[in-house]
Amino acid sequence: MSLKTDIEMVRNELTSEEKFFEKAVVTEKFLKKYKNLIVAGVISTALFIAGNVAYTINKQNTIDAANAVLTELQINPDNKATFARLESLSPSLSNIWLYSQALVNKDTVTLEKLKNSKALLIADLASYEAAQNTKDVQKLETYANKQDAIYVDLARVQNAVILMNEKKIDEAHVILSMININSSLSEVAKALMHYGVK
Repeated sequence: MSLKTDIEMVRNELTSEEKFFEKAVVTEKFLKKYKNLIVAGVISTALFIAGNVAYTINKQNTIDAANAVLTELQINPDNKATFARLESLSPSLSNIWLYSQALVNKDTVTLEKLKNSKALLIADLASYEAAQNTKDVQKLETYANKQDAIYVDLARVQNAVILMNEKKIDEAHVILSMININSSLSEVAKALMHYGVK
């Protein structure tokens, strides 16, 4: 009986070794067949990772350089060469710089130019400031009717104040009624509607 078990055990070991060798041969055939694809996959993955790292490093270097140039520009705001370097490194940051300088200097010409900025936030803010500086009811209302305008309610409040100063109370009330009740300026609108009539 033990001889029978020994034979069975040897047979099992042989079949396991055969299976192992069979799998090794299949794996070897697979590797030989797809060797070029596997090597290409490994190389492309390595190149992708290296490219991504290089891109990240380059982008960070550009950001650092733009910040350094902006610091220089803050020290000497009238330096045209420094501004040109900032514009080449980061057009968005140069638009922010122009916007801040236009606000400080009340430069409506620059604000009008910035209304077409590719930096959407700067374009919106410049549109609002340009409309607000002119104190033109039509420009403020055009701004307020723009989709995704940031200062919609503030433009409407300013419009209403201008109209009230021109004694156009009914028009002012219509504009104030457009302000959303959830707006932080809704209380101001209510106060203007109530006390603004003189």
